[in-house]
Amino acid sequence: MDSARALSDARPTPFWLEDPGRPEALAALVGDTRCDLLVVGGGYSGLWTALIAKERDPSLDVVLIEGNEIGWAASGRNGGFCASSLTHGFGNGLQRWPGELAELERQGLANLNAIEDTVKRYGIDCEWERTGEIDIATQPHQLAELREVAEAVGEYGGELTFLDADQLREQVDSPTFLGGIWDKEGVAMLHPAKLAWGLRDACLAQGVRIFERTKGLALAEHGSGMAVRTPYGRVFARRVALGTNVFPSLVKRVRPYIVPVYDYALMTEPLTDEQLASIGWTGRQGLSDSANKFHYFRLSADNRILWGGYDTIYHFGSKVQAEHDQRPETFRTLARQFFQTFPQLDGVRFTNAWGGAIDTCTRFSAFFDTAYKGRVAYAAGFTGLGVGATRYGAEVMLDLLAGELTERTALEMVRSKPLPFPPEPVRWAGIEMTKWSLDRSDRRGGQRNLWLRTLDRMGLGFDS
Repeated sequence: MDSARALSDARPTPFWLEDPGRPEALAALVGDTRCDLLVVGGGYSGLWTALIAKERDPSLDVVLIEGNEIGWAASGRNGGFCASSLTHGFGNGLQRWPGELAELERQGLANLNAIEDTVKRYGIDCEWERTGEIDIATQPHQLAELREVAEAVGEYGGELTFLDADQLREQVDSPTFLGGIWDKEGVAMLHPAKLAWGLRDACLAQGVRIFERTKGLALAEHGSGMAVRTPYGRVFARRVALGTNVFPSLVKRVRPYIVPVYDYALMTEPLTDEQLASIGWTGRQGLSDSANKFHYFRLSADNRILWGGYDTIYHFGSKVQAEHDQRPETFRTLARQFFQTFPQLDGVRFTNAWGGAIDTCTRFSAFFDTAYKGRVAYAAGFTGLGVGATRYGAEVMLDLLAGELTERTALEMVRSKPLPFPPEPVRWAGIEMTKWSLDRSDRRGGQRNLWLRTLDRMGLGFDS
């Protein structure tokens, strides 16, 4: 089947958000209210912050406001990979914080275990599967790179299982797979929207007051606390946690540190037993290839294949707009690459094609800080690995608001910030040059050109 024809019936909506269990939106805030802690943003970052705040101190009056509906943005349209890494992968962490990477890896795994515990404790039906992830080589030079990663992880106390071509194809069969490394413990698969909705219900059960369709418009000091203006009222709070991530921060000085990039994904129809048998994949691991412009793919609970990644699109002026969620040229490319990877699935059709904005920064992993004399905290810049790391960011924000020195706030990774992006048009030109160079590197056996080597020397080298 022609790859474009396979897209002919694809709905332009995120598969996860079509679930019939999607809850009705809660009422908007009308009038003024007061609380101890205001959380702005109803994605994972805000939901985890509100829930953990109540678990730490059940007497706290916590309010959460969301400009649209809980989980409608990145939290409801990502691939559903929940990783232990807090540093956007081991390589990025090794480049930036080698002296504390072992501790970061330990805290990251503890964070993933805490997510699993929360899912079980609150009975969140989010299709949780602790199957791990295999990082795949599709070009010869990537095999050597993956071996080096596996050896380095071992030196830091971790364990990755190296798979040669035959061993990998026993797990998942594709003619393009040359080998891989399997992280068996550090990644879980889940239904991302169901996780957000489950956290929403857990927050409500703990007494968090949630107002949807209530956008935070402005932030200002008010007495010894803060005030946030909304379309129909105001929230007065002693402390504020900002979980707005890709959307413009209410603390304006944070905005130069974040740019939105758009990522895209396809979802197939459910595979038949015969189709599934043709590729194996009985271990149901998450998969990704190790190119700079990489793909991520996994099985859903009903045996669909989510296939995403490759293109990362930045729009001049850091614009976040609904029309950017659809990009037919990217969907055609993804569909063609899907059938190149799994030619035995010729004839499979796609039911959904969607995109969404990711918040990225110049170090490609989250950063944290406070404003307004410690009364406001924020975490942002998760760069696509926020399903797991946002819970950690919530803990950091609450530590910072409490003024506590903890195992988290003692880390250089938490105490430092990335370089801000330059203003336009230099920002757009730099991002486009980097994208072009990374694509060129993929096509030239991993060789990094002068531009990428310069970024490496500046501490801005991207490790996908």
